[in-house]
Amino acid sequence: MKAILTLLLIATAAQADIGLISPLEAKKLIENADADQRPIVLDTRGGYKDYFRGHLPTAHHINFDTLRGTNEAVPVQYLPDDITRALLVRAGVDKDRLHLVYATGDKLPNDEILSTSMVVYVLEKFGVQNIRVVDGGLAGWVKAGLQPAKDYFGNPAGKLPEKGDPSIGVDVKTVQAHVSKPGNVLIDARPLNEYQGNDDVWLRKGHIPGAISFHWARLMESDNTHQFKPLDAMKAELERAGITADKSIICYCGTSREGSLIYFTLKHVLKYPNVRLYEGSWKEYVWLENKSLPAETGGTAAGDAR
Repeated sequence: MKAILTLLLIATAAQADIGLISPLEAKKLIENADADQRPIVLDTRGGYKDYFRGHLPTAHHINFDTLRGTNEAVPVQYLPDDITRALLVRAGVDKDRLHLVYATGDKLPNDEILSTSMVVYVLEKFGVQNIRVVDGGLAGWVKAGLQPAKDYFGNPAGKLPEKGDPSIGVDVKTVQAHVSKPGNVLIDARPLNEYQGNDDVWLRKGHIPGAISFHWARLMESDNTHQFKPLDAMKAELERAGITADKSIICYCGTSREGSLIYFTLKHVLKYPNVRLYEGSWKEYVWLENKSLPAETGGTAAGDAR
């Protein structure tokens, strides 16, 4: 029986796919007797002390924000490809291994799942196709009765695929050509107040004209923002907002993290066929062309019956 279970776990890990995995399924893979068949586990949290307090066994800490920096005055832009490649290899990302990615889950305003979806996006962009997000994150792990680890763990250097897939990301000109055309949807994944322009965060207020407001947290359980709602509940929420699988969809937000969560959910959980991410997002949009690109304020959440 043990040999059969090992074979099943190896088969699961060998299926190249991007999606979700439960904490209990993740534990079985992490504990595989064959170390060469164990997954690469990546803890994406921004707070290093959170890693010290406890993490999944064999988790390598890769702070999500090490993959971004200021470029041409715009903060938190994705780093040049050569630097990103070096960071991913240093974290042990490997074209031949399964990757389990996670952060912490809790009630809003906790949004650590966004660090995970952003890292998953970067991995996919650089060609990695065998990735699972641990549904529920560390909170789900503990809720399942599993113990966090405190021992440090560092992966050996990895090896990235030769080819990536930069087509999953788009620039501002693609967004401008996309918006308001029949069959196209542009999703602003930020909280509604930021979409409306009622915030103290952004250089300019509002949203890209033609975008709809769909806050990323509408897809997550209220008591754990790292736990996805059941598939039927997510589909119903999205369909009320007019976000359906027949549409061509571009997601954006403030810096691309929130948009990456919508992107991941639509493309890899619900299997929508045509979804992309505007990497620059609002913090870039408001700065371009001498801060002259059009913006709109106000509006309501898409599909909100209130």
